[in-house]
Amino acid sequence: MVYTRKTLNLSDIQISYLESQIEESNEQKQPLLLLHGLADLALVWSSLGEYLADKYHIIAPDMRGHGESGKPESGYSFETTIADLEALMEHLNWSSAHILGHSWTAKLACIWAIKNSERFKSIVLVDPIFIGKMPGLIKLTFPILYRTLETLKGMGPFDSYEQAETLAKQLGKYAGWSQLQQMVFAEGIEKKADGKWGSKFVIPARDEIFDEVMQVAGLTEYIDVPSLFIQPEKGVNRSEIQIKPYRKYLRNLKMEKVPGNHWAFLVEPEKFNRIVGEFLDSF
Repeated sequence: MVYTRKTLNLSDIQISYLESQIEESNEQKQPLLLLHGLADLALVWSSLGEYLADKYHIIAPDMRGHGESGKPESGYSFETTIADLEALMEHLNWSSAHILGHSWTAKLACIWAIKNSERFKSIVLVDPIFIGKMPGLIKLTFPILYRTLETLKGMGPFDSYEQAETLAKQLGKYAGWSQLQQMVFAEGIEKKADGKWGSKFVIPARDEIFDEVMQVAGLTEYIDVPSLFIQPEKGVNRSEIQIKPYRKYLRNLKMEKVPGNHWAFLVEPEKFNRIVGEFLDSF
């Protein structure tokens, strides 16, 4: 995606975002908001953005605690994060948009659609995680999850950039090690004050977001917004039990399977982009 990086200054935080750069024609295009998952950043949508830029005015923010956006010591609830996105839409003069969320932000998008469905022209859910409310005892497993979940393995710390890169090449997220994946990796890591290397995603965000994801139910009311559920073949949603809540609560639901893993848009972007494009073009 050919983009411009911009910054929205809010009262408590700066939100950094990417905007498709064909500005002279953006006003005539449908608005499209792309939300990345846990420990990722806006750049993961580069391939999809390039595929759709001729038809859509695309905004992809770095969520708070991620990328180039602000990283406060606290304030990572669904409510606060949705407020960031509402403020961003107000800044853009968008009353509504097509909204796509991956993983954690797919759950966030469901909560947001229940709260304020008028903001949604459509909703695209890419392999969402933990849509239900988890038992309190699950919190005892968080330290293990922090060490084992692939999305968090790249946080570091690492003794060198090369050490971090070596680990990244072993992760499913970077399978194939394409030019885009290399860019995403390089953009998401930084040298810390102590000389170590680590993710731009910060620990306070990890801890509070994880707690919210486990403690807050994502689907509690029916949603009539046109919805697309993208189910990667090797994603986290593989059983009908996992899919059941979406079939129940999303009254205008379309299901599509795509090749690849939880990060299908990075490892198998061609089919992924086409599926999203066909869905959005139906409006």
